[in-house]
Amino acid sequence: MWAGTKHPALITAGVLICLVLGSVFAYRVRAKEPVVNSASVSKPLAAVALVKRGTVSNSFSVAGEFVPYQEVELHAKVAGYIKKISVDIGDQVKAGQVLAVLEVPELNAQVVGADAGVQHSRQEILRLRSEVVRANANHASVHAASERLQQVFKTQPGLIAQQELDDAIARDQSAEAQVEAAKSALAAAEEGLAGSQATQTQVKAMQEYSRIVAPFNGVVTWRYADTGSLIQAGTSNNNSLPVVKVAQVNILRLRLPVPESVSSHVRVGTDADIRVQATGEQIKGKVARLTDSFDRQTRTMQVEVDVPNPARKLSPGMYADVSLLLDNRQGAITVPVQALKHENDKTTVFLVNQENRVELREVRVGLEQPDRVEVLAGLNAGDKVIVGNFSAYRPGQLVTPKVSTFEAGSAQ
Repeated sequence: MWAGTKHPALITAGVLICLVLGSVFAYRVRAKEPVVNSASVSKPLAAVALVKRGTVSNSFSVAGEFVPYQEVELHAKVAGYIKKISVDIGDQVKAGQVLAVLEVPELNAQVVGADAGVQHSRQEILRLRSEVVRANANHASVHAASERLQQVFKTQPGLIAQQELDDAIARDQSAEAQVEAAKSALAAAEEGLAGSQATQTQVKAMQEYSRIVAPFNGVVTWRYADTGSLIQAGTSNNNSLPVVKVAQVNILRLRLPVPESVSSHVRVGTDADIRVQATGEQIKGKVARLTDSFDRQTRTMQVEVDVPNPARKLSPGMYADVSLLLDNRQGAITVPVQALKHENDKTTVFLVNQENRVELREVRVGLEQPDRVEVLAGLNAGDKVIVGNFSAYRPGQLVTPKVSTFEAGSAQ
């Protein structure tokens, strides 16, 4: 009986001893472990870029074609045969230079007739002036005789018959009428001379049209006729053949088809960077003019850039790649493209604050370039933003910022 009651007590005592020994062992183990400090935990590195001010621009690239600044097909205003043509394709010409001469026999005869008409009118005027002088002299003589008879008739009545006096007065009046008639004939002859001279001027002007002259300095780009060719008057036949084509190429127009989507940003004076495909030349230019209307089929607006070509290295028909500077902003706040996150119609960045903790910041962007983007709101110059690997970070996380190799390279 005693032995059965003593056995449970021993078991209880053994359990207590084991518990005490385990506690002591655990205490000793904890005492040997180092104390863990939260500040000593390793913070992950975060590649960051600095938010900084810079120049951002928006450009549009388009292919354009060079065309002559001026180009015209020269027609003859009168019909005739080519008597002489002194230029060929590629020849440089000056304004006013005679390029071709037409043979027009009928016109030459008209000029001779007009000259003769003017000469006849002048001779007629000389004759009529003599008639006026003669009529004046005759009238003066008859008028003096009439005045003397009237004086005698008044002082010595009955000495002169009334009939004789009446005849003298009639002769005086007739002589005066002859003077007026001579003067009228002279005036008509002078008007006839003016008409003859007008006809002469017109015919000679038409004769001048038998000479084809260059309207401006340029180059002959095509020749349509040879010596002896019959040329129809350009004013009377819409299908008349031109003589030559002349183009002004010391300055060229570079025509660009600008689409409707960017046309509102193109203005006279917009900068244009030009690269000529055929020659490899790089040229700086500006928009000189634009049509302000769109082609209904292509929905593009024609824009022109004037390109000087004094050495004639460029030729009409060449193509060029043109970059139009649509917008340019200096001192804008910019970040690398890699710093932006686009989701749910929002644009955000991971900002590393002064405590090196990550913040999710929503931003509003403006102009975009291949490498950097303008930030209109949400960031300040000098802020640090994380670039890339966004899935490794979360708001509130403590990180060690390090300037990314991308940002360091761009700063050099």
